[in-house]
Amino acid sequence: MSDDNTAQAEVNKLQQEFKSHVGVISRQSGVFFAGTMFTAVAGYVFKIYLARTLGSEALGIYAMGMTVAGLFGVFGALGINTAAQRYPAVYASTGRGAELRAFVRWALLIVCTVNGVLAGGVVLARRWVSIRLYHTPALAGYLYLFALILFSGALTTFFGQLLTGFKQTATRTIIANFAGVFLNIVFAVALISAGTGLWGYVVAQLASAFVVLVLLVWATRKRIAAVPSVASSGTIVYPKAEMLSFAAAAFAMDLTAFLYAQTDKVILGSYLNARMLGIYSVAATIVAFVPIALQSVNQIFSPTIAELHARGQIDLLNRLYQTLTKWVFGMTLPLAAVVVIFARILMRVFGPDFEQGWVILVIGVVGQLVNAGTGSVGYLLLMSGNERRLMWIYVAMAAVTVLSCLLLVPRFGMTGAAIATAGCNVLMNFWCLAEVRKNLRLFPYNRSYGILAVPSLVMIAATLGLRFGLRSVRADIPVLMLSTIIAYVLFFSVVLLIGLKAEDRMIASAIWARVRASLPVLRGSES
Repeated sequence: MSDDNTAQAEVNKLQQEFKSHVGVISRQSGVFFAGTMFTAVAGYVFKIYLARTLGSEALGIYAMGMTVAGLFGVFGALGINTAAQRYPAVYASTGRGAELRAFVRWALLIVCTVNGVLAGGVVLARRWVSIRLYHTPALAGYLYLFALILFSGALTTFFGQLLTGFKQTATRTIIANFAGVFLNIVFAVALISAGTGLWGYVVAQLASAFVVLVLLVWATRKRIAAVPSVASSGTIVYPKAEMLSFAAAAFAMDLTAFLYAQTDKVILGSYLNARMLGIYSVAATIVAFVPIALQSVNQIFSPTIAELHARGQIDLLNRLYQTLTKWVFGMTLPLAAVVVIFARILMRVFGPDFEQGWVILVIGVVGQLVNAGTGSVGYLLLMSGNERRLMWIYVAMAAVTVLSCLLLVPRFGMTGAAIATAGCNVLMNFWCLAEVRKNLRLFPYNRSYGILAVPSLVMIAATLGLRFGLRSVRADIPVLMLSTIIAYVLFFSVVLLIGLKAEDRMIASAIWARVRASLPVLRGSES
């Protein structure tokens, strides 16, 4: 009997810990998810304004400039930004203020020096990049501004990651997402309306970045000042070799991740023209928005992975992985269905020139569905001490992406680039899933996924019905928003009719609690 009581106590304890982790993930993801949604929605509407005001060619030039800044920026980070997420928490929690300040000083010196040199390199190489690489001479005049974006972006990213290291994700989100995006839109609309065109848009981005940087520095200094220092005055404290080693490994992953993510745009810009790249970049922006549920969960689930793996609670970790992956996929599916079924209309919103990019949406969404359906596989490897395995996966898939784009883009243009990147995205996620199952004994799928089958079929059928039923209506943003709302309402209504398991009810209760807390109307109606 005592053995039965002990076993029951263990079950109750496991259930309580599961519930606790679900609650923490839900609570902490609130601000981050809200900031991500604000950035995505505001960015989408703003992208429509830019597409209609500036045109596809100007957006293509902008995409080229940002790709150049991004490529040089990878070398400027040197893994320091990833280290900034880790070491402030370590030093602050142990009262090692001297080492913390040394880390910040040396890291800031490295970031400023390296990115200053790289920004100068962008300016010096502007004609070669514009004429020889992209065959777009007009780009040369803008690369001065993109060099400044490179430098300011390196600083804002560094200080933003420092706040993350201090566990101030909410502060970082408020400054970078809410304030930064709002200011960028206000400045850009004002300057573009004054007739400055693409120049005004880039200058607005620089102006908003400066304000964000000032706020991030102010918030970071407050956190650093709160950590006591035990070093004697005049002592020079150098960064630890451990930090440099970690930063080197992170740099290798950052570089390969950039190659994996930006190869399609670089090769498209080289083989095609600014107009086609502008269309492709708009479609890619929409595709990147599809896995928003996974991105939000990853930010909060990653430290939980590290904690549970370190404590050897693999069964609990697997339960969380299975439940979160199932509902991340469930929350992604209605959005993906609307994007695919309304792909032509969605791209037409940006202007007639952009409609031909609908194929890019369809192909890209397939890759993102696999991304959502495999869950947090990358973070499971990274946070469990398997970062080297993840690094080699990144390296291999970056090489495959480059080769695929070189083979497919000359023959199929934008469609070839989309096939290459989506295909490599699928392969990388399945490879990570295989490594997670082999090395961690974790697997996200079980019989409970059957609960998503009927709701998915009903939702897809209804969305198709809306698409054909509204074909005579001038479809624009309100129609797309209405269709998305209907898809989600139908999907989750059928899910509730079928019934939920206990673990699923915890997830549903946590989500509803966040929704209710964010809507005063709902709170008032229950009081």
